Amino acid sequence: MSLSAAGSGANAPLGLFAPQYRWITVGMFSLVFLVAFESLAVTTVMPLVSRELGGASLYALAFAAPMASGVIGMVAAGGWSDRKGPTGPLYVSLIVFIIGLLLCGLAPSMQALVAGRLVQGLGGGASTVALYVVVARVYVPRLHPKIFAAFAAAWVIPSLIGPFAAGLAAQTVGWRWVFLGVVGLVVLAMAAVLPSLRGLGGGENPDGKIAWLPLCWAALAAAAVLAMNLLADIPSVGTWLMVLSLAVVLVAVRPLFPRRTLSAGRGLPTTILVRGLAAAAFFGTEVYLPYLLMDRYALTPAVAGLALTGGAIFWSLGSAVQGRMGESLGNERAMLIGSVLGVTAIVLVLATAAWHWPAFVAIAAWGLGGAGMGLVYPRQNVHMIKLSTTANQGFNSSALAIADSMGSALALAAAGLIFAAFSGNDSFVAVFAFTALIGLALIVLTPRTRAVEKTVQAVEVRNTLGA
Repeated sequence: MSLSAAGSGANAPLGLFAPQYRWITVGMFSLVFLVAFESLAVTTVMPLVSRELGGASLYALAFAAPMASGVIGMVAAGGWSDRKGPTGPLYVSLIVFIIGLLLCGLAPSMQALVAGRLVQGLGGGASTVALYVVVARVYVPRLHPKIFAAFAAAWVIPSLIGPFAAGLAAQTVGWRWVFLGVVGLVVLAMAAVLPSLRGLGGGENPDGKIAWLPLCWAALAAAAVLAMNLLADIPSVGTWLMVLSLAVVLVAVRPLFPRRTLSAGRGLPTTILVRGLAAAAFFGTEVYLPYLLMDRYALTPAVAGLALTGGAIFWSLGSAVQGRMGESLGNERAMLIGSVLGVTAIVLVLATAAWHWPAFVAIAAWGLGGAGMGLVYPRQNVHMIKLSTTANQGFNSSALAIADSMGSALALAAAGLIFAAFSGNDSFVAVFAFTALIGLALIVLTPRTRAVEKTVQAVEVRNTLGA
């Protein structure tokens, strides 16, 4: 039986490790695991990289670069998947990701490393979208919560051992092996995934032409995001240039989203929008939480890092809970409960900063926030797939990933401006108040993810016919 048939049949196997799914499940889990490990490891060693390559001025850009270029990869993979299926995009994106790793590992200068990070972002963004489409095409709907829970679980071990392993590698064999060492592991994961996709069907329009206009809009959005990170420090005009860049980003991403996304249209548009809000609220807070704990409470980096580790662990637990409950929980209910938990955590962090509560409150709160996001993220993925057809699964997966990336990038840029505009403890209070307001908007808008019943039924019929 082909994968496409297995994914649509009523008598399909019940588990992720049933014979038809076993190798593709292992391979995709491995890919997510390696991307997570690489991300956390690079964050750990980047100060050393910057010092050795003399690139302190490009430090922030090294993180912003893959986030920006990833948007282009997402759009390219989404259109390609809709035309010809996800196998080709996944294969090419992983090759591009490997090339980026090699460029970073062999970089003679910080400029070359940033270039490698741009290539990495192209491959990483494209692979994310391709994996979403694979999930939609391969697994039956009742397994979607479980496979996304597995993706969340793939981040736990890297969160625990990634920073330590990266630091150990940097001290013994050198930071370059943090990049180069992952290459062979990605090749092994590819070997597990790609043969399993041979039976997967193609797209709806295999003879269609490449849509260049969306790629141009994606490139413009990526350039504007990079500009926001480069222009903020220009005396007197930096803030205004950032505002202009923000306007360019919003104009550029509009064609990359379903219609009425930015105006919170009911159903799929709001599902895409709240993904960006969730990313903005959670990661905008997470970046400054360790800073607060070290600066105001004099905690060591290791102890302050426990907040992030706890958040990652509880994210996985929350995701596992929604995976076990499956369709009995309901996508909209899971997203709303998770949003309330996440925003409660942000408010507790805000209160800790404002009223100097014990550091333990903020650390424990972030576990609660992680659990909330563990409910929100997988169910946003599942809901997006539910409201998609085989003709637009790639486009909608790309839109969800772009909202995630842009939400984080824009929130971090705005938080940086807010943090610089205040002084002392007020800087932290202002940033957390900003992310809490975003979180409140997330709670208010989440009920609008419910589509009109006729629309849902129509999509389900088209999905069945398309599969």
